[in-house]
Amino acid sequence: MAWYAYCIGEKQAFPELARHRKPVPLESVHGVSGNQVFLYPASDLAVIVSEHNPAEALNQKSGVDHARVIADCFKHSTVLPFRFGTVFNDDESLRKSIRSNQRQFLGNIEKLRGKTEMHLKILVDDCSCGKELAYLAPDKVGREYLSNLRETATRQRERQTRARAVSFQMHRLFAPLDEEVSCRLTESGKMVLDISHLIERKCVERYQNKFQTTSAMMKDCQMQLSGPWPPYHFVHRLTRGAHIPAQPTHAEVPAAAATPATTQVAAMA
Repeated sequence: MAWYAYCIGEKQAFPELARHRKPVPLESVHGVSGNQVFLYPASDLAVIVSEHNPAEALNQKSGVDHARVIADCFKHSTVLPFRFGTVFNDDESLRKSIRSNQRQFLGNIEKLRGKTEMHLKILVDDCSCGKELAYLAPDKVGREYLSNLRETATRQRERQTRARAVSFQMHRLFAPLDEEVSCRLTESGKMVLDISHLIERKCVERYQNKFQTTSAMMKDCQMQLSGPWPPYHFVHRLTRGAHIPAQPTHAEVPAAAATPATTQVAAMA
């Protein structure tokens, strides 16, 4: 029997597993395709899974169900989310994967215990105002073409400088434990910064209050806040190269890439 995997949690967080060595139903929780969700015991860990038919295609609703199950488990335990679509062919493959990575999983749970992820989306007017440069083919080499290249490079530097300045200001104001930042340019000429902050769960209300004052203060930006979420992006960094890279699947869960305690803004064309 194949198992669809949602996340890994702490066995001690689920009293249902205290006297069981076999999978135990997680009451009132259903996952992908409406299947019953189970707690699969694995030493000190609990793998949250549901039965799965590999021939059944996953769709957008499956992604929403995947994220919902993880969010439900996050209410009870620190979790390490599996990438959407992770399936173990049988019990042996599931146990083998957990067994071979158990030390890393336990270490990651310890690092993320008591922490949550908050997500900021910030829309900033493009600092490179004016008409867009006309496209010139490379074979039209000359003064006009070279001038076009220099102007394009200048605009990219201005955008990156502005994005770094805004993300640095967010880091200073919110003082997160860790952060992930990405930046992109929209067709309407606005820059969008996606910022994920790792904070203590007990500090969520303080963070939300800080957001209210910050969004009122920054008149030149449009800010949106979501969370608290399971620490998707920070699990992703901790588990690169392992069998359990995390990736958001809910429409509201952020996506980003950066390095610990620093801001890394992507180059924009």
